[in-house]
Amino acid sequence: MGLGTAVGLWGACNLLKQPYPAIAKTLFPVPIPKTQPKWKPLVCCLSRRELNLSIVSLLLAAALPNTVFKVIAQEQEQLQRYTDSVEGFTLLRPSSWIKVDKGGATVLFEEENRGVNNVGVVVSPVRLESLKQFGSPQSVADKIIQAEKRKESTKDVELIGVRERSGQGALPVYEFEYIVDSTRGGLKRIFSAAFVNSKKLYLLNIAHADKPESPLDSHTRTMLERVLHSFDAVPLT
Repeated sequence: MGLGTAVGLWGACNLLKQPYPAIAKTLFPVPIPKTQPKWKPLVCCLSRRELNLSIVSLLLAAALPNTVFKVIAQEQEQLQRYTDSVEGFTLLRPSSWIKVDKGGATVLFEEENRGVNNVGVVVSPVRLESLKQFGSPQSVADKIIQAEKRKESTKDVELIGVRERSGQGALPVYEFEYIVDSTRGGLKRIFSAAFVNSKKLYLLNIAHADKPESPLDSHTRTMLERVLHSFDAVPLT
């Protein structure tokens, strides 16, 4: 038992045994020193180098939020919401890319003067109620890769990633990423997404050149990933 606990218990017992006037005598049985210890001030010494580093750190910390906000604002300016209420889908698309007409595509956007970079959506009727009836994300990805390999223009294809997310109303959405080397446009990186809603199959295909001499930069990749993740269903009108 510690000294403080023992003193407290001892004082409490005396309070129970003696009348009120004795409280002052029994509550503090330990003598209180007349002089208190003097506290020494804390001295902190920084070298000139440490001081300079501290100042730089503070300046960077103050500037970082503004930099982050500028990057977010720039990305938002580069993307624009596109919604097709008739077909029942929505997505973000690069605001500078132009809409073009192409057979088989419900909607298609291309980078001006660089048609190899494009975002397209195809909507087709199906008998299935859910994408899961097609299979797991991995099995659907395997089917997509096999379909790419069967194209005459395909020289090589490599699956990079597969994931599943929830869309509007907990709708399962499958996302895929792969690289295609083709005689039409050379090496391209493909981001694709699919979902089924109201017995319609919705397919998003994002293609962008990704050649060794001019690889896909991180900023453009982030923008295209935002397009991929924005693909979703909307209520039909």
